[in-house]
Amino acid sequence: MQFVIVRPDGATVFDEVAALPERGFVWCDCSYEDGRAWTAPVQQLTGVGVFEDHLLDAENPAHPSYFDSTNEYEMIVFRGLAMRTDTIEPSGVIRVKTRPAVFFVFPRVLVTVRAPDNRPVSTIRDRLLAGGRARLPALPEELMLRLLNGMVDRYLDLRQPLSEQFERRQRQLLDPRRPFRDWYELLESRREARRLQDLCEEQLDALQEWRDERLERTERQAGEPHDLHALDDALQVRTADIVGHIHRVLHHARRLESSVESAVQLHFSATAYRTNEVMRTLTAITAVFLPLTLITGVFGMNFEFIPGLHAESGFWWAIGSMVLIGAILFSFLRTRAMLSASNPMGRRRRRASRASHTPAAADTATGPDGERDA
Repeated sequence: MQFVIVRPDGATVFDEVAALPERGFVWCDCSYEDGRAWTAPVQQLTGVGVFEDHLLDAENPAHPSYFDSTNEYEMIVFRGLAMRTDTIEPSGVIRVKTRPAVFFVFPRVLVTVRAPDNRPVSTIRDRLLAGGRARLPALPEELMLRLLNGMVDRYLDLRQPLSEQFERRQRQLLDPRRPFRDWYELLESRREARRLQDLCEEQLDALQEWRDERLERTERQAGEPHDLHALDDALQVRTADIVGHIHRVLHHARRLESSVESAVQLHFSATAYRTNEVMRTLTAITAVFLPLTLITGVFGMNFEFIPGLHAESGFWWAIGSMVLIGAILFSFLRTRAMLSASNPMGRRRRRASRASHTPAAADTATGPDGERDA
């Protein structure tokens, strides 16, 4: 647990803070392992005690994104992406792992309870302590919005591998050379996209509820002592920017899920098309051999007298008639596109198009002066 005093001219780290500074505010940064060690110092600084239910919510690692407020402080539970090395499994499925970060906003104190390896919080804290030309946050609300923005932008690290995973699944679905059998992995990938959508929707609900509550509080309790800072234009712009980032992540997750569903539909459509082509070919072959089977069946009857049965050329006449009938039926079915996947009308149009572009056709179509003959 560390205390960071943020002033307009810089930020300083302290192990303990006995009183609020004359200028700026105090940021109490805690991890899960610190437990409730921050409650007593924060109560000494603000004179406000945190409700037991809110402390239980802050200790719950499975709590969804959530907002609640009292007359003295506000609490936001914001679940962000947990990017670790085990995010991508050996099967290729990317798991969307999340964990909550809890923010308690007091008039001049900000408390964060987060995971020890929360990179956005560590990055922003180091940036505040380093100083430089970057403008320091003037209010606890502004610092909280910066932290939320960093947590939302972590999706950029997951966007590329997640998109590649879904594209690979689509290529496997539409590959005609081998059947697709990884249905369980595909279902898991779609489920992860759905989880990402649920995460974004919860984040939007929590952030929009905080913004609406702050606007109502500003109008209802303007000028009261110890009131939280009004939501000015700068804070509204930063809040709208975070909401826009969450919407982009949500739209991307929906596009991924929609693309997988479209690929599955195309897969089944292509499978049905190939099955229809096989059945059409088999039907055409059966139609060709059906009269031949009839002829062999007639001559195979056990009658004593059959015309041509004892003739020397009867066998060759039967074979010749069977070949002739088969050739006629094959030609007929070929012209009717029963033995080919292409359309005969399309072949005629392509042949006519090629003939119209040949030099001979061009010479016959135009006269010596380049004008078309009547």
